[in-house]
Amino acid sequence: MDNSILNPGGTLGIIGSSTNGVGLVIAARNAGINVGVYGDNENTETMELADFRVVGALNDQQQLQNFAERCDMVTYESETIDASVINFLAAHTRVPQGADALEITQDRSLERAFFSQLNLNVAPSATIVSLDDVYQSIGSIGYPSILKPIQKGLGQNRQLVIKTQTDIVKAADLLDWGTYLLESLIPYDKELSVFGAKSGDTTAFFPTVENRYQNHELVASIVPAQIDSAVNDEMLRITKEISDNLNYTGVFEVAFFLTKSGNLYVKRVVPAMHQAGYVFERATNISMAEQHLRAIAGLPLMPVKQLMPVVAAYFTPAQESGIRTQWQIKTNWFFNFYHRTLLQAHRAPVAGHVLVEAPSVKEALEQIEDTSIWRFGQSTPAETETDTDTEDDA
Repeated sequence: MDNSILNPGGTLGIIGSSTNGVGLVIAARNAGINVGVYGDNENTETMELADFRVVGALNDQQQLQNFAERCDMVTYESETIDASVINFLAAHTRVPQGADALEITQDRSLERAFFSQLNLNVAPSATIVSLDDVYQSIGSIGYPSILKPIQKGLGQNRQLVIKTQTDIVKAADLLDWGTYLLESLIPYDKELSVFGAKSGDTTAFFPTVENRYQNHELVASIVPAQIDSAVNDEMLRITKEISDNLNYTGVFEVAFFLTKSGNLYVKRVVPAMHQAGYVFERATNISMAEQHLRAIAGLPLMPVKQLMPVVAAYFTPAQESGIRTQWQIKTNWFFNFYHRTLLQAHRAPVAGHVLVEAPSVKEALEQIEDTSIWRFGQSTPAETETDTDTEDDA
């Protein structure tokens, strides 16, 4: 028997407790695979659905080792798990995703070096260690720009949007925390994502997604993205090049900015499942979680086929009453309410999502906007460029 294959009856370990884990638990259990979950809070839906759970801190090596030894393989379900934790787990069980991609993408300087190596088009940036560096670099970076810590995931209060020279002095206190990256804010027209699943030398692509944000939160994911075929082909080419040069197994996302003039900029790489991929639960013949499971389990990847146009719209607790009204009347809406314990554990601003199927994206968007529950237009750079609890660099 091939020990690299995770078969029915085997045990998959999941580390993390975001909403990504829920779909992965369900996909694994449908495949006859036992699931264990490790996290620091037992009151999450991922934990509740698991066959067994281990509650512990991410720096508790004894608990991590105990967990790893009970699993045939372990996967991380979000990009926020520290690469050092994955390296530790890999010493005790198989972790097909590995830690290399996390080490690159969790450090903005390493990520920039990776993009430069591939000669990819990214927003102009400069490394900043002092206030003088900001004054010297702003001429080439330009206004508006954003100052971000080299390490990702530290939150909006550690970042600064610089619109004029008078804003620069506000950076003094931030720079006491360490090294930063000053990056130009690209005046983009659309924010787009290509999701792929990598297994060995094979990469299978999902349809391109258009994402819209408000107040740093993802509010809608649209499939298919309304873009020219030439732009789509170029995004797929870039994503394939990234995939070929990234030591990784599983689902990943490459996010892009597209300007009105047609210029593409690579925004970032997410070496994990991501919320924007929930739209594939109805838009394609295989979900993000199912394809991720196939990749890490050593199974052939499913050729992805688009079934129909779908818009995923994310709703907050304040919008739930309106959503429940739509529940009673909509025949082409599919509802997913996130478990209340998950919301309480993370104080999440998102309470769930709806997937709206329609003959066209335009019709789906019109149905959504006619309810007056949502009002989402195009995102602006200031809305999507800062870190949040749910989406680093959202």
